[in-house]
Amino acid sequence: QVQLVESGGGLVQAGGSLRLSCAASGNIFRINVMGWYRQAPGKQRELVATITNGGSTNYADSVKGRFTISRDNAKNTVYLQMNSLKSEDTAVYYCNAEVSSYTRAGLTTSPYWGQGTQVTVSS
Repeated sequence: QVQLVESGGGLVQAGGSLRLSCAASGNIFRINVMGWYRQAPGKQRELVATITNGGSTNYADSVKGRFTISRDNAKNTVYLQMNSLKSEDTAVYYCNAEVSSYTRAGLTTSPYWGQGTQVTVSS
């Protein structure tokens, strides 16, 4: 089993910055893609940014130039630096990781989610 624990959310004024962290632990052989998603009230969960274990990144158009995703493979941790925050960035932010683990069935790959961390941007 794998656990993802997020931290760093909170309340910030528009134009401010926050840094989210997500640490993975448990039965981990390799973490492939790690990413951040968000869900605002009344809306579907949407992709914010992803990063491969090789460092290739992908961003939603709405956050390009403002958010930066990075990871520390030695610590099994992914970060999201959020700058120039806007009220529309207000949401619960979820960490996601595609993890390969050795089980009785051999090497298996499964997606895992964190519990979510609230980000509120006041205008």
